Amino acid sequence: MSASQLLFLALVLLTLGLTVAARRRTASLNDFYTAGGRLPAWQNGLALAGDYLSAAAFLGAAGMYLGQGYDSLAYAVGTLAGWPLLLLLLAGPLRKQGRYTVAGVLSQRFDHAGVRLVSIASSLTVTLCYLIVQLVGAGKLIELLFGLPYLAAVGLVGALMMAYVALGGMLAATWVQISKASLLFVCAMLLAAGVMARYGGSPAALFAAAHQLRGAAAFLPSQALADPVEVLSLGLGLSLGLLGLPHVLMRFFTVADARAARRSVGIATWLVAAFFLLNLIIGYGAMTLIGPDPQFHGADGKLIGGGNMAALHLAELLGGDFARALVAAVAFATILAVVAGLMLAGASAVSHDLYASWLKRGQADPRRELKVSRLATLGLGLAAMLLSTAFQQLNIAVMMGLAFAIAASANFPLLLLALNWRGLSARGVVWGGVAGIASSLALIVCGPAVWVAALGHAEPLFPYTNPALFSLPLAFAAAWLGSRRPN
Repeated sequence: MSASQLLFLALVLLTLGLTVAARRRTASLNDFYTAGGRLPAWQNGLALAGDYLSAAAFLGAAGMYLGQGYDSLAYAVGTLAGWPLLLLLLAGPLRKQGRYTVAGVLSQRFDHAGVRLVSIASSLTVTLCYLIVQLVGAGKLIELLFGLPYLAAVGLVGALMMAYVALGGMLAATWVQISKASLLFVCAMLLAAGVMARYGGSPAALFAAAHQLRGAAAFLPSQALADPVEVLSLGLGLSLGLLGLPHVLMRFFTVADARAARRSVGIATWLVAAFFLLNLIIGYGAMTLIGPDPQFHGADGKLIGGGNMAALHLAELLGGDFARALVAAVAFATILAVVAGLMLAGASAVSHDLYASWLKRGQADPRRELKVSRLATLGLGLAAMLLSTAFQQLNIAVMMGLAFAIAASANFPLLLLALNWRGLSARGVVWGGVAGIASSLALIVCGPAVWVAALGHAEPLFPYTNPALFSLPLAFAAAWLGSRRPN
């Protein structure tokens, strides 16, 4: 058995062991959904950072630095800007609401079937899109390392992620996230140190090498971000999309009170910022060390395994097969941990919001609700696995940006208005939610990322990859119009 296989097996066994241990402490639905609200702020902060530091933030970011240079930094700054906003706008108020899903927050104010259905549809759409991003990263990773067909690789990941959620719930997801985030930081520090060692410990020497290789283009936006409208739309989606991610919002209810929720976000903000600094070194290291090295490229000149595998090739160059195996195993654990949180958020939208709160009017049998949650986990997992096959060639950092744009257009406006505007009505929630979901999805499908890259058409119907600049104001306007219209 190779080093990669041994490390993979060790990490899978570790995470499964944590899941079994968590199951013993998961005695109620409250334990399953929110870990009983007993987590310390530092643990929740580390898990929050882990929820964000996904395959896109690690594998996709390094691949984007290699291929597009500065663009990856723009993605990092955009998402980092969302963390202070999350702290200021949502962390405390949401925790005080005592509801752990978007539908729960909105339904507490509006006892309306349309409000619940729109919020459930919004949460499931965002969760499914983000799941696809993670599964593409996992599939490509295992495909490269073990030579498995893409569908078989994705099927393996899907089976593991469904086991984590069905067995352990939020506590298991938290423990796995904490372990994964710690290992990911260790790997990032080792890679960054290895890159610095190649350049005598001097960041200036690293950036000089990038300039010598690519010229000024290494520090300027690529053609993909040459249009200021595209950049503004990307930044808006990334910064506000974080405030609409269901699996991130759920974490506010795993701690005791609003103060602990705010502390969790503060800790996560510093951790994410530190990781992005390490990513800057890793990314430009991949550009200068992997980019010109023919051993990591196929006969067609493309990177072996695709652009998302740049971090693995860099690890191999710096530390040999063992380093490559370690980074691959940690990246795999990263994907599993993030996917577990996503699946839990999606399953709770179906079992808690749709089944227990709406269909059963709050009178559902807890055992039946838990069963529905596990069935929802299975359904979401299968749907995400099938859809991931259509997007397996796209950079997962770009795909993450699209998922954030949907969250920014669908969930964020509804939450912000529900918490801060007394004039919001149930009709306004429905109109705003439908407008946000429909417009963001339609513009993404008609844009370059899907219409051209995935469907193979020559020209996009909509010129911009990122739709948030257009879909987000439309959602706010629809919510305002719906609320102002007389009954």
